[in-house]
Amino acid sequence: MKLTLLAAVATTTSGFTTSVPPLRTATPLFASKAAKKKAARAVWIEKKYGSEDTATSDSSAAVLKNDDGLEYVQLTSDNGSKSEVYLFGGVVTSYQDADGTDFIAVRPDAKMDGSKPISGGLSHCWPQFGPGAIQQHGFARNVNWSIVDQSSDKVVLEMLPSDYSKDIWDKEFRCEFTVSIDDEQLSTKMLVDNTGEESWDFQAALHSYFTVSGMDQLEIAGSFEGKEFLNKMVGDEGEMQTEDRSVITIGEEYDRVYKGVNDPVLKDAGTGKSLAVINSEGWEDTVLWNPYGDEGMGYNNFVCVESVKFDPVSLAGGASWTGTMALKPSKTE
Repeated sequence: MKLTLLAAVATTTSGFTTSVPPLRTATPLFASKAAKKKAARAVWIEKKYGSEDTATSDSSAAVLKNDDGLEYVQLTSDNGSKSEVYLFGGVVTSYQDADGTDFIAVRPDAKMDGSKPISGGLSHCWPQFGPGAIQQHGFARNVNWSIVDQSSDKVVLEMLPSDYSKDIWDKEFRCEFTVSIDDEQLSTKMLVDNTGEESWDFQAALHSYFTVSGMDQLEIAGSFEGKEFLNKMVGDEGEMQTEDRSVITIGEEYDRVYKGVNDPVLKDAGTGKSLAVINSEGWEDTVLWNPYGDEGMGYNNFVCVESVKFDPVSLAGGASWTGTMALKPSKTE
């Protein structure tokens, strides 16, 4: 990895620091100024995915609301494992195994009323990761996604262009995010379609927050040893360093971009459980982030181990990109 490549993007990852617009309702997501474009998009979707009438539902599935009125769905496996997925931002905010251990964290300072993106969960950064040409981390986490398929153990969410998104990023796209649960793991799939004729570039990330019983109880294993990483906590633009550890422990503020590392395993001595982050397609890089010492954010009870496609993807008209990630818990060795 060349220093110049990562130094050029040294400011592209950070915590959620930029203010965002208020909650956007589901209605403008599917509104279009041009009926012709809307009709063309519908034809494209039907040709590739089948008619909207083929979308299925399950009588045991329901859309619920939290105390602040935000909608979410709850998924359940046969053995009692559970997950919660919010339509606002398309964010997975909980994944509990059959023992009741929740592996996904939401920060104590998170707003759950739609006034700002949810600080926590498996949060989408799309079509931009970090600060850049458009607003911080893009807009996918700012809007309501729509349910196109739902059952007791799976939900498929969709995001289409809106007047709001086109004011920020005037491209034709379709994003689909599938979350499913079984007795062994939680599985996710991010599908990005270029529904237009012109190519465009994007970055993508799952800004994933995971629970820990304490930072002194946490180890993160993976193919870190010998890899170069951008340490954003050094200097104004960060510094390229080489990792000499195969197991990472965190005792200071962290913001590190590990290119080419996509196999992290979180080991929590406090719970006696491990969580493997299985990036099997699309997600090539890992970002480690923790605001060590920030009590307001609840730093001691979460770590961000983010699944990232850091180098921009150039997607031709009619082409697709897929990122698949699963969370598989187990007992620590």
